[in-house]
Amino acid sequence: MVVPEPGLPTEVTIYEVGPRDGLQNESAVVSADVKTEFIRRLADAGLKTVEATSFVSPKWVPQLADAAEVFADVVKNVDVDLPVLVPNERGLDRALELGADHVAVFASATETFAQKNLNRSLEASLEMFAPVVARATEAGLRVRTYVSMAFGDPWEGPVDPAQVVDVSVRLIEMGCWQVSLGDTIGVATAGQVTSLIDRFAAAGVGVDKLAVHFHDTYGQALANTLAALRRGITTVDASAGGLGGCPYAKSATGNLATEDLLWMLAGLGIETGVDLDKLVGTSMWMADRLGRPCPSRTVRALAAEKQ
Repeated sequence: MVVPEPGLPTEVTIYEVGPRDGLQNESAVVSADVKTEFIRRLADAGLKTVEATSFVSPKWVPQLADAAEVFADVVKNVDVDLPVLVPNERGLDRALELGADHVAVFASATETFAQKNLNRSLEASLEMFAPVVARATEAGLRVRTYVSMAFGDPWEGPVDPAQVVDVSVRLIEMGCWQVSLGDTIGVATAGQVTSLIDRFAAAGVGVDKLAVHFHDTYGQALANTLAALRRGITTVDASAGGLGGCPYAKSATGNLATEDLLWMLAGLGIETGVDLDKLVGTSMWMADRLGRPCPSRTVRALAAEKQ
């Protein structure tokens, strides 16, 4: 039953991260053919933005060692926005060579996570990103940034919102068009989300510059998303079937499942342009290839209804 809530956005963009953020955290290595088919199916379900892969060293993320092969295939055959993650200038070179027009960098809001994930200090990581963003924007690419540990850090605990805003503003000033605020270990609560978005507003950063990226460790991802929508956020990251986690944050469960997000948005009368039935079929197909049940509650519920 559709019951709209006054004041919410009428449309929401789903930034699908399953093929990159989801599959990079799987213990099994998925073949390039399966990855490209996954992306095609996601696009066929109506998703307009599908993060395809990451041009990171295979030494660090062996699951995405076939990034060039996958991207070269889908960029020619899938007519949707296909952003790719680039950790440094070398990754940007590979993206440019293959014709990418939308890239993302992966920053940290905390010193410890920067050291563990990027092998350098927080300040040094921002210095590393500056030429990447500059070169990409000069080449006409859009550059998005993830800011991880925006709510809590497994080593440092609760994260100072002022620090999150400061890191994000510096990335925006470099030229990033959007900041995705990451609840990397899934500890955020709705009040935290509202408060952080208000902090951005006080700093002169509008919701048009922000997206949210929640993990569901404590079952709060949908509640946190609704809190963000009530503050005007219109871009939400999600992963088909709830794939994903974080190798540097052991307590982190999967990303917010795209199907669970769709069910909530549909009930609120919010348009996404995504066919839920097709997406459920896609996630069930991928779960078969991974050899395990799909984490998404909506996928499981709808699949059970059809049996």
